[in-house]
Amino acid sequence: MSVYRRELLLKSRDVDMFRRLRTSEMFRLLQEASIAHTEQLGMGREKTLDKGLLWILLLQKAEISRMPEYDENIVLKSWPGKTMHLLFPRYYSMETAAGEHLLSASALWGLVDQNTRKMIFPEKYGIVIEGMSTGEEIDLPSAPRRLECTESVPFKVPFSYVDINGHMNNAHYFDLVEDCIPAAAGGEHLKSILVEYSNEARCGESFTVSWCRSGSDYYVCGEGEKPVFRMALSYG
Repeated sequence: MSVYRRELLLKSRDVDMFRRLRTSEMFRLLQEASIAHTEQLGMGREKTLDKGLLWILLLQKAEISRMPEYDENIVLKSWPGKTMHLLFPRYYSMETAAGEHLLSASALWGLVDQNTRKMIFPEKYGIVIEGMSTGEEIDLPSAPRRLECTESVPFKVPFSYVDINGHMNNAHYFDLVEDCIPAAAGGEHLKSILVEYSNEARCGESFTVSWCRSGSDYYVCGEGEKPVFRMALSYG
């Protein structure tokens, strides 16, 4: 078992107006690393997508020392943890080419049947990913604590936010949240983030985005007929 490694140069499309890596782009890179490594481990689309199985994210967590910036060379690493019944833990780290630690992250993935949208038992389909430990893992994510919100706006999922799974891509939730709360546009530095995806949101579906603030901490949630997501963000 080897650690997935990808080196890349951050371009203008990857960063925000402060020339720092966008939060949504950071999580998109983590997702891409997960998929690429899973394919390297022999559990690619032939085992999943082509058989009507979809990888989905359930929980994500990131602890950020510093967001990398425009025109900076970075190294992204990812590796799987030990499978937990229906759940596939995965860990990540990002550093500069010179070895400066930038961030650590963790996630819990699952597999669903694309027709029923129900989680499946991976062993039944021959999907096995052996876990490993590097000593660099942070704790796995847990659901953010629910808080009373003071602000809210309506939101309708646009076509451009929908991915190959037929629902709003996880990375776009961070664009949505940062468009609502003032911290990102104010140039504040994101230090940690925790998110739970409760139910998928499909193209054209509507839900309400609500949030509250306590100092440099924010709680944001999306709820329609069902809860959609919950997110806790801390800036510093």
